[in-house]
Amino acid sequence: MTAPLDIEGPAAPPRSNGELVFAEPWESRAFGMAVSLYEAGAFTWPRFQAALIARIAAWETTPAQDEPYNYYQLWLAALEDVLVGLCTVSADEVTARAHALAERPADHGHREGDDHGHDHHAH
Repeated sequence: MTAPLDIEGPAAPPRSNGELVFAEPWESRAFGMAVSLYEAGAFTWPRFQAALIARIAAWETTPAQDEPYNYYQLWLAALEDVLVGLCTVSADEVTARAHALAERPADHGHREGDDHGHDHHAH
């Protein structure tokens, strides 16, 4: 089951030449976390999509826009809304995990030559 990502509209993720674009490593982690939880059946995609659209709309209507628009900050906030709304986790747990993910080094889990524990033997 793959997440039905919007190609157009307010909830559509940033793309370049059709490919998803992530400016920072934490953005791809936030994206992957939401998609993985959806694929595991933690929530329905329309529920997440509605939360994301609500977060984007709230950002657009906020009079003091002192922070620049960041799609993935809103994505992560929408994921928090959905998980807290489902009582899956508490808001404090989400915040703590988000901070822990954001503080991981950019190359965490993607070291050159790291085969992630897979044996590659010719048969």
